[in-house]
Amino acid sequence: MAICVYCASSVRIDKKYVDLASEVGTELARRGHTLVTGGGRISCMGAVAAAARAGGSRTVGVIPEALMTTEIGDPESDELIVTPDMRSRKAEMDRRSDAFLVLPGGIGTLEELFEIWTSRVLGMHDRPLVILDPFGLYDPLRELITKMYDQGFTRPHVFDAVGWTASVPEAFDLLEKAARTITPSQEEVLESEA
Repeated sequence: MAICVYCASSVRIDKKYVDLASEVGTELARRGHTLVTGGGRISCMGAVAAAARAGGSRTVGVIPEALMTTEIGDPESDELIVTPDMRSRKAEMDRRSDAFLVLPGGIGTLEELFEIWTSRVLGMHDRPLVILDPFGLYDPLRELITKMYDQGFTRPHVFDAVGWTASVPEAFDLLEKAARTITPSQEEVLESEA
């Protein structure tokens, strides 16, 4: 499975987040998956890719040309795709991914999460989406979504469209279990888009 990992590229974060990204990359490789990332080699983005490669996984990085110096494009990627802008970056990451794993991150990570989550709630795809949050960064987000649901602003299945966990092994278990439940007709659609 090609798993897209959304995570931070900020260098000002606590080391525990970078360590989490490394643990994710190691587990992804142990399970034999391919990694799709935002193509940077610093912070969490770089850590997850380096750990995945160290474990023998193929890594695909997708980075906009404008961020090649800011996020420092990852030349070690098995495939590094440079896009003209952020929109085409997200579209390419989406196109190449069978599942999505969201780690703690900033507003860019939230943007990616919301786009994939919204399109799943709207039935535009049925690929697994899991949020891995062992440190509770996204607790206020979860509360906000609950409040939005209570006020009628979200669809009832908003919570079914995403898995939440604090454990790296459980995150991959959820992704793999959800991927196995894709119907043959959905699988054919995904293959035709690849």
